[in-house]
Amino acid sequence: MVTMSLTPSPGRMAVDFEERVDYDRLRSYRLARARAALDASELGALLVFDVNNIRYLTSTMIGEWARDKVARYALLMRDREPIVWDFGSAALHHEIYAPWLQPGNSRPGMLGLRGSVAPDAGLIARAVAEIRSELAAAGVADLPIGVDIAELPMVLELQRVGLDVRDGQQVMLDARQIKSADEIALLSTAAAMVDGVYQTLSEALKPGIRENELVAIANKQLYDMGSDDVEAINAVSGERCNPHPHNFSDRLIRPGDQAFFDIIQSYMGYRTCYYRTFVVGRATQPQKDAYTQCREWIDAAIDLVRPGVSTDQIARVWPKAEDFGFDSEMAAFGLQFGHGLGLALHERPIISRLNSLEHPMELQEGMVFALETYCPASDGVSAARIEEEIVVTADGPKVITLFPADELFVTNPY
Repeated sequence: MVTMSLTPSPGRMAVDFEERVDYDRLRSYRLARARAALDASELGALLVFDVNNIRYLTSTMIGEWARDKVARYALLMRDREPIVWDFGSAALHHEIYAPWLQPGNSRPGMLGLRGSVAPDAGLIARAVAEIRSELAAAGVADLPIGVDIAELPMVLELQRVGLDVRDGQQVMLDARQIKSADEIALLSTAAAMVDGVYQTLSEALKPGIRENELVAIANKQLYDMGSDDVEAINAVSGERCNPHPHNFSDRLIRPGDQAFFDIIQSYMGYRTCYYRTFVVGRATQPQKDAYTQCREWIDAAIDLVRPGVSTDQIARVWPKAEDFGFDSEMAAFGLQFGHGLGLALHERPIISRLNSLEHPMELQEGMVFALETYCPASDGVSAARIEEEIVVTADGPKVITLFPADELFVTNPY
C-alpha cells in the first residue's frame, strides 16, 4: 500500500507547501490493483458498466444522472490499456482533458438507455461486435470475460457471439477492497465535511423544524463544501425511529424527540455513511438507556478491528435479531451492520450476522469500512443509531468520523 504523511483531512486545494492527494498516484494505484486482480483471475478481460468500476479503471466520470442508465462502459484486457465508451460528446471531452487515457481509447458509445432504444435497433449488437474485435486483437477472445452489471440484452448478445460471460464484479471488488493513502485521505475529507454538517444540524434541530428542512440544510452545506454527490440523507425522528424506515419525511420536530440522521455523500467519488443520534431539548431515561446500549455494541465491534481478525468475530458481539425485536436476521439486516466504503457505499467487507457467521472474511490493513448499530428504546417509539467509519491499520482501528457520539447529544437543551 502507498504510504505518505497526511494530515487527517487536508484542504481541498492543491498546494506546493504540503503533500496532499496525488491524483496521478491515485490513478496509477487503482489501475494497478485492477490489473493485479484480473491477472489473478481466470478472466481475459473485464467489461464494466457500474460507474464506480468505470471510474476506478479509467478515472472518468460524468453527471450523476448517468449512474442508473447503464449507458457508459469500459473494457480492461490483459496487457492492454483501458478503453471507455462514454455518452456522446463526453468521449471527446475525455480525449482533451484525460491525457492518462491512451489516444483513441475514449470513444462514444450508446446502448439504448435501459431499453428506451429497443435492442432490434442494433446498438447493442454493434457494441458487442466492437468489444469482440478488441478481445480478438488482444488474444483473449477465447478466455472468459468478466461482466459486473449489465442489461439482459447485452449479456445475451455477448453469449450469442460465443463469449464466455462470468461474474466480473468479484474481481473488481477484490481490487477495490484495499485503499491507498490517497483514497484514505479522500474518505477522511468526505467524513470531515459531514462533521461540519452535524454541527449545523445540532444547532438547527429544535421544535418546529421539519425533517425535510434539515435534509435541505445538509444538502446545501455539503454542496457548498464541494460534495460531488449527496446520495441520500436519512432524517428520522420521534415515533418514526422504531422501526427504522430508512428515509426522511415532512414530520415536525417536537420537544423530547429522539432523532437520528445518516449522511451519505461523496467527495471526489469517495463515500460517507455516517449516522448520529440526537434528542431535542431533553432526554428521557429510556432514550439514554437505548443510546448507552447502542454505544456499547459499536465499541465492542471497534475494539476488535485489526488485521487478521475475521468478520464473524465482529458479528458475534452484536445481538441476535430476536434480542431486539425482529423475527430473523434477514428482517434485521442493516441494523447491526458493517460495510466497506470507497467509490461505492457498499464494498467489502460486509459484516452482519446474516452472512458473516458462515462466510467470514479476514480484515486486512488498508480496508476502510463503516460499523453501525441500532437499539430500540423501551418506550416503544424512540431508538438510537450510531455509525463510525474505521480505517484498519497495523496498530488497530482508526476512527475518522469525529462528531461527538460518546454520549447522547441533547440539542438546544431546556
